[in-house]
Amino acid sequence: MISISEVLETNKMVEQETLDVRTITMGINLLDCADADLDTCCNKIFERITTLAANLVQTGEDISREIGIPIVNKRVSVTPISIVGASCCHTPEDYVRIAETLDRAACQIGINFLGGYSAIVSKGMTRSDELLIRSIPMALSRTERICSSVNVGSTKTGINMDAVRLMGQIILDTAQETREQDSLGCGKLVVLCNAPDDNPFMAGAFHGVSEADAIINVGVSGPGVVHHVLKSIRGASFEVLCETIKRTAFKITRVGQYVAQEASHRLGVPFGIIDLSLAPTPAVGDSVADILREIGLEHPGAPGTTAALAMLNDQVKKGGVMASSYVGGLSGAFIPVSEDQGMIDAVEAGALSIEKLEAMTCVCSVGLDMIAIPGDTPATTISGIIADEAAIGMVNQKTTAVRVIPVIGKTVGEVVHFGGLLGYAPIMPVNPFSCAAFVNRTGLIPAPIHSFKN
Repeated sequence: MISISEVLETNKMVEQETLDVRTITMGINLLDCADADLDTCCNKIFERITTLAANLVQTGEDISREIGIPIVNKRVSVTPISIVGASCCHTPEDYVRIAETLDRAACQIGINFLGGYSAIVSKGMTRSDELLIRSIPMALSRTERICSSVNVGSTKTGINMDAVRLMGQIILDTAQETREQDSLGCGKLVVLCNAPDDNPFMAGAFHGVSEADAIINVGVSGPGVVHHVLKSIRGASFEVLCETIKRTAFKITRVGQYVAQEASHRLGVPFGIIDLSLAPTPAVGDSVADILREIGLEHPGAPGTTAALAMLNDQVKKGGVMASSYVGGLSGAFIPVSEDQGMIDAVEAGALSIEKLEAMTCVCSVGLDMIAIPGDTPATTISGIIADEAAIGMVNQKTTAVRVIPVIGKTVGEVVHFGGLLGYAPIMPVNPFSCAAFVNRTGLIPAPIHSFKN
């Protein structure tokens, strides 16, 4: 039974502390849409998505209105398209046809983003995988709502350095193709290690082949709620601090659990997971950086930042798993730069560098996220950044990712505005020393010794 005090507390979280359900994401299996004929494949894909997700947006709006909690995004993730298109796509342009079909379907059902224009190449690339990867710059420049991801490594397989090298160039090419929008295409492209099959957050969402035909995953976010409650315990011990974060995460997750079950029931699609991720937005009061400051840091990036973030991430997960038996996806604290006003402030104050952000990714969700870098950054340097993050994920058995935006025509000290949830970002410097000789070696970095657990 829900008490009146709990109702009032939730209302306060929404009205004063920017609590929201960040996304309802429907995962859709497209494997049986595969066909040797490209037109037939595209028609099947369009029909499958527009049929299964026809009521997704309206359902989300109905639930939001009834319970009084904002549901910010409604999204779809699909089976990695390099698998679906393998029989009918013989050129990168063929894959772009599928991307345009996906975009048309996303537009018809009214969702914000569609993820799954993806390839899983952690151990090797098929011809189909490589064709899709080479099509990414063109696909993202010709579509509005499509998100792309490439998984280049895992703890079990190691890191595919051939894919890492290729992705450095693909990111630069995507930046060039979308330079009229300040290289915004790169904001919809992420390179992952240990990518989960059930992630509801973009740009890395795809519907894994181990999933059911369709599934509902919900992502909940509440950095403003956590920040607000920590104000009331300033100076308290670490024990009190941890317990407070854990209890708050529990309450936030319960909201997501209810929304997920309602959406699942109304859409007739099984419930998958709750992803409890403290995902910031550019809005004032909705910042992970503000939480770190409230914990006791002058700015994120100060000594102690990694320890504070590790503690925050752990307590969020502990509270979440007590609230739901089906916590999955990424679940933890995101540290994107452009989407978090506090992170932007830390960069502009000189407290935060890419190297410090990389250290922080060892203990939080995902990795280097929404970081704008100079447009003349070499492709090999971008590949080196990807390799470093993949190594962190591989060795630590966690998901890591790189979503950097080399903004064509801009350099360190300038600012780029992306708009909406993507916010704005100062151009951050990258290490000027070359890693080309390392990146240009071919083959795989082997899996670490602790991956052998059978």
